[in-house]
Amino acid sequence: MRVLVTGVSGFVGGALGRYLRGRGYSVTGVSRGAARSGACCEFVPFDLTTGVVPGRFDAVVHCAARSAPWGRPAEFVAQNVRATANTLRVEADHFVFVSSSSVYYRWGDQWGLTEESPVAERPLNAYAATKLEAERLVRASGRRWTVVRPRAVFGPEDTVLFPRLLRAAKKGMLPRFGVREPVGDLIYIENLCFLLERVLALGATGDFNVTNGEPVGLWTFLNEVFRGLGYPELGRRVPVGVAMGLARGMEWASAATGWWEPPITRFGVEVMAHAKTFDVGKANAVLGRVPVSNGESLRRFVEWQKGKS
Repeated sequence: MRVLVTGVSGFVGGALGRYLRGRGYSVTGVSRGAARSGACCEFVPFDLTTGVVPGRFDAVVHCAARSAPWGRPAEFVAQNVRATANTLRVEADHFVFVSSSSVYYRWGDQWGLTEESPVAERPLNAYAATKLEAERLVRASGRRWTVVRPRAVFGPEDTVLFPRLLRAAKKGMLPRFGVREPVGDLIYIENLCFLLERVLALGATGDFNVTNGEPVGLWTFLNEVFRGLGYPELGRRVPVGVAMGLARGMEWASAATGWWEPPITRFGVEVMAHAKTFDVGKANAVLGRVPVSNGESLRRFVEWQKGKS
């Protein structure tokens, strides 16, 4: 099968390209920056915000995105909405969009979210809002489509989730928000690649929420990672209201002075303070159960992180 994978300079796209190649797929990779090692058979340097990638493919897996908790709204629109609109014009039989579980998020605890759960009426940040708008473009395209919504992707070569957490933890500056440990889902990068390959192999369509299928206490999980790396554990408790106030002030200052990324955002406080769990029964039934457990995911990630030091 000939597959176009977008965003092969990034964490998910690069890992998926390597995974598919290892299973006999012919992978053409696209990104603005250089492709990650082994991510594609053929690399096409291309800015997806400016036009349409030439060629004909059996499937497209659109991983490219601006993935960050904060930034200029116009950049999120360009890289998440306009780029998706252009990629939908690529000639292919099947369009697979890697979206985000954040399209569901509202303030407060959310338990057992399914594919039928309502998405947020007011997304919590520009990333979630533009991912949701991109999903709408995919559904309205008339193409044969699949939308995959992973929750908190982590693993070797992560450039989004854990680097931010580890920088704060190394300085002893990562507190616990609130008084109650939140429960949440995550997905290991190999598990996400496994499920995306199953989508391609089976020709599965529709929406899929995807996680490791093992919700964890987030403070407990993070402290296990930090202990394994010799980092300080989570610090003192900070009331959620206080944290939100600080985040709001930093976001205002950032927007007024150049859109630098604040050390704390309201989105970050929300996902670290409240439960976000998912029912992955549909993915299990259609695509199969993921091969790597939470415990093994954690062990592999810590070992990889140690090897970087």
